[in-house]
Amino acid sequence: MSKNASSGRTDSGMEHFGYRQSLDRSIGAFGSFAAGVSYISILTGTFQLFYFGYHTAGPAYLWSWPLVLVGQLAVALCFMELAAKYPLAGSVYNWSKLLGSRFVGWSSGWLMLTASVVSLSATVLALQLNLPRLWSGFQIIGDGSGPYDLAANAVILGSALILVTTVINALGVQLMAMINSSGVFIELIAACLILIILAAHSVRGPEVFLSTHGYGGGTGSGFLSVFLVASLASGYVMYGFDTASSLGEETLEPRRTAPRAILRAVLASFVIGGGILMFAILAVPDLHDPKIGSNDGGLQYIVESVMWGPLAKVFLVCIVVAVSVCALAVHTAAIRMTFAMARDNALPFGEKLARVNPKTQTPLVPAILVGVIAILILVINVGQPQIFTVLTSIAVIMIYLAYLMVTWPMLRKRLKGEWPPKDLAAGGYFSMGRWGLIVNVVAVLWGAGMALNLAWPREAIYGTPWFNTWGAFVYIGAILGTGLLWFGLKGRHHIGTLASHAVIEGSQVAEGARHE
Repeated sequence: MSKNASSGRTDSGMEHFGYRQSLDRSIGAFGSFAAGVSYISILTGTFQLFYFGYHTAGPAYLWSWPLVLVGQLAVALCFMELAAKYPLAGSVYNWSKLLGSRFVGWSSGWLMLTASVVSLSATVLALQLNLPRLWSGFQIIGDGSGPYDLAANAVILGSALILVTTVINALGVQLMAMINSSGVFIELIAACLILIILAAHSVRGPEVFLSTHGYGGGTGSGFLSVFLVASLASGYVMYGFDTASSLGEETLEPRRTAPRAILRAVLASFVIGGGILMFAILAVPDLHDPKIGSNDGGLQYIVESVMWGPLAKVFLVCIVVAVSVCALAVHTAAIRMTFAMARDNALPFGEKLARVNPKTQTPLVPAILVGVIAILILVINVGQPQIFTVLTSIAVIMIYLAYLMVTWPMLRKRLKGEWPPKDLAAGGYFSMGRWGLIVNVVAVLWGAGMALNLAWPREAIYGTPWFNTWGAFVYIGAILGTGLLWFGLKGRHHIGTLASHAVIEGSQVAEGARHE
């Protein structure tokens, strides 16, 4: 065991959960914070989805940003308590298993794992929105006018980035954390500067957000219907803060560090991201410019419009950095989820997937496997971009459902008087105290409501034919059904901590032994 691993041993309590300390415990406070921020990725999400929110509901779509904050902050507060109690890799999987049951844990882990792999593919596509703007040479395939030029080129650029994130993750968590932290530092500085410059170029007042500007006028339910659709743009951004806790086994003093990192990641993303969205609308020269709400315009177009040419290019470089570290964080989270489930023999070929490279102290096979699958998924984007859009959308829904499989069992324990454990407050770790029940109820209602809103069959979002319109139910049903088929036929019969990862060599740890 490394020196770092030993130094964080008493705080981690790995032996208490029946696991050996096998990962490299070396991530500090900023590295933990950076993991959560980079997955949310202020610049990636806002620049990738601003056009959709604005096109759907106009300037007033911005009100969805604080709405999403309230819901996701409630979830984050629940996660903070859990991170203080259970600092384990693949946090959502382990939490739902410990709070609910082995079946609930496996289901949430499977949804989170598959969603993370698809999210990796979706994230790297953002390179296509930015790199050709910097230099036309990045448009490797065609000139962009062909029917498949953009989609095929996006696959080339995205695959190259996935190859890089695979290599970085394979070389160890210290390298990953160093690159990720550096990238997040650049992203935060750039985001703050973009916010300030946009604010300095404001040409209108905040009253613009108090009018519907005619959006939703032709629908039966008025602005509410288009607002609910536009809120998807904000809901697609502000998640992934659990990555800070998913690296709990590699974080120094994780019971104290991870909860703080989760809260700081959510609040920083809200403040800086919300500021950029607000001042972009206040600074845009013409609110009726169709480029604002188009896929080839959006926030990038506004930045280029109000900034001096070379400066806009510099900020586009920063956006590329943000996309890159976001992809790195998503890849890292998928690896930790794979490792956590495989260590419990909850995936096929569990022993191979859970094997930790003795030199780099990182799961090597999951790093490569996640990268290969993500590239294969990318290929779908070339000939079937609509199906890929549906898949990336339902990946977000699956993450919301996985979160719900944590907050709902947690609420049940609260109602039974079994949460929070007394040793949380006694140990000086984060606890919501008497506010816990109210916050937990909000988290459950928010998760269920947002999952339903995201999944609602809308042709404007998911397109046609019917299996795309109802894609949230069709594809999630197929993904979950395939996994449950394996779980029912084989998985449930041999799930248990692998001997190679158990505290006592040569024996499996019973499920109940990890439930306190």
